[in-house]
Amino acid sequence: MKRISAAVIAAAAAVALAQPVAAVAATPGAWTAPSCARVTGDGGVTFTTDDGATLAPTSGTLRPVSYTHGLAALDTPNTLLATRNNELQRSTDAGCTWTRIATLDSSRARLTAAPGGRAYAWEVNDRYLARVDGTTVTPLTSPTGTIVGLGTDRNRPGHVRVAAGDGQLYDSTDGGATWKALGTRAVPEGGSLYTVAFDPANIDHAVAGAMTAGGAVTTDGGRTWKAATGLTGAGGTANLFDAAVSPADPSVVYGLGIDLVEAAPSSGAEGRHLYRSADGGRTFKKVVDDSAETKLTNSTHLAPSPVDANVLYFEYGTYFQGYGTDLFRLNAATGKITKTHNAYDGISAFAFNPARPKVIYLGVEVVKVD
Repeated sequence: MKRISAAVIAAAAAVALAQPVAAVAATPGAWTAPSCARVTGDGGVTFTTDDGATLAPTSGTLRPVSYTHGLAALDTPNTLLATRNNELQRSTDAGCTWTRIATLDSSRARLTAAPGGRAYAWEVNDRYLARVDGTTVTPLTSPTGTIVGLGTDRNRPGHVRVAAGDGQLYDSTDGGATWKALGTRAVPEGGSLYTVAFDPANIDHAVAGAMTAGGAVTTDGGRTWKAATGLTGAGGTANLFDAAVSPADPSVVYGLGIDLVEAAPSSGAEGRHLYRSADGGRTFKKVVDDSAETKLTNSTHLAPSPVDANVLYFEYGTYFQGYGTDLFRLNAATGKITKTHNAYDGISAFAFNPARPKVIYLGVEVVKVD
């Protein structure tokens, strides 16, 4: 595999950072772009300014097995959090320097930012849940043993909501200290969810991805749910593995799923697609098919642009035969997909610099060294 020298990477990063980029609305103005050409840390987080064509080199080299499942940019200027295996790490200089601040009771925790420089760490399909305030980690009692989504309210500090695998939402107004069940289940009793994606601008708007039942959407905090359409043909069934509400336009929702009619053994097809909804998750259309060029798996990560609702980033990575990772950029307005490649075994988390969204932070993984 062709390697790019650190000097070339540093020069490209410096040039890209010098380009003017529109700031994200309602984002703290004190955030800046990273001023470094090299990231100081163990290598779990890097950044790109050119959609993955070049990645900032890191002072540390990841050892297998290393996963960075959690990554979040906070509303505290230039502050990010990341989880690598069971370590919680923090940067206070826009991603240039990373230090370990705590050890978590989870090796697969994700992170969701909240107002006031706060974040929540949680594990998918598990009960692990904690609140992070500065360098303090407070374990919380989860209302469910199978968390499949967590949303925060940017207008009400302390207001947080989790989704359970059986489709029930739970609400807290005291930072996760106490919980109450909210509304009705997103799926009938006995059904199961893969994910619930909360609208970052409106906690009452959420999209659920279900096993065989496809998707469902609520706009009233789970009081009512409406089944999504378009994931499969009439009378067919689908799995919706993941979803993401666009921070740039809440009417746009991206989804990752499989049309189970297409995936039937007799068809000989995989049936995986990326979907896009323009009405908040009520109806979906297929926008990307699984293929040799755009590889999709059941766990492909979705990262909508915070400033352009037509742009979605997604990835495909594997250690098998030293393949590395492809980072894709979809422009749904034109249908164009571009691809860059790197030597990591996967990208397991994304975050965008709030002031310079062209700066994309990547949580990377190394599974095996040949």
